[in-house]
Amino acid sequence: MDKLDCIRLFCHVARLGSFTATANELNITQGAVSKKIAWLEKSLGFSLFNRNSRKIRLSGEGEEYLTFCKELVENMTITEQQLRNELNHVVGKLKISAPSAFATERLALPLQVFMAENPDVLVDVSVNDKQVDLFSDDIDVAIRASFLSDSGLRAKKLLTHKLSYFASPEYIKINGLPQTPEELSDHSCVTYSLSSPSNIWYIDNKKITVPEVITSDSPEMIVRMALLGVGIAAMPKWMVQGHFDSGRLIEIFKDVDAYFLPMYAVYKDNGYLPHKVRAFIDFLANYFDKLE
Repeated sequence: MDKLDCIRLFCHVARLGSFTATANELNITQGAVSKKIAWLEKSLGFSLFNRNSRKIRLSGEGEEYLTFCKELVENMTITEQQLRNELNHVVGKLKISAPSAFATERLALPLQVFMAENPDVLVDVSVNDKQVDLFSDDIDVAIRASFLSDSGLRAKKLLTHKLSYFASPEYIKINGLPQTPEELSDHSCVTYSLSSPSNIWYIDNKKITVPEVITSDSPEMIVRMALLGVGIAAMPKWMVQGHFDSGRLIEIFKDVDAYFLPMYAVYKDNGYLPHKVRAFIDFLANYFDKLE
């Protein structure tokens, strides 16, 4: 029995929490999975999983051994790539998921630069404001405005968005300009439905509950509604700076402490990070670090 093959299989089972799911993902039989895990446990002299009739979970020794196995597999992969001189050459298909406005306004240019530097990589960009499942949707890197604690995922911070609050001149002429965050209770607000909850804004280190008149999962729709005078909205400043400059939108609360929203590159923590993924994440982090 190949111990390294069994270790890789163990990492898969630990991530999925199921022999059956592992067998389906790797296109092998459940019996083969059970046999290899049993052989590995026998060679180690301790149980990797606690089993019952309904589910399995890592034992204490299994959790500690998993940390070692992930590092072992990743270090071995990097060493092999170095020996094959692959670390200077990015190849293969890279699947990315990114929010709509960020994809077009902030991601397109660095993607063009990355592709020019790595002509043998094929990039597949899925534009979706809803949070995708990296495993079931087979995504290599997801760009997210937040990183949820998930044992199956890792994240690298790319940049921070400065949020701004704004309305059209027509709206302000009719309804007045709020001088403090608390005055938003007397105004109509356009909110982002994917925020949880959507009617909570953080302004000047205060948690403000705002009255919603329309909510949307599209940042472009929210800005459009604000331009049409529907109400006050909040979006990253880079999205609306041009409208501020032209006078089509007026920034509100410019002199209060701004709320900053971090943006992350999220990727799978499955014991092996392909070079194309590592290279792209490092490239993005370096690109945005220079901008900031």
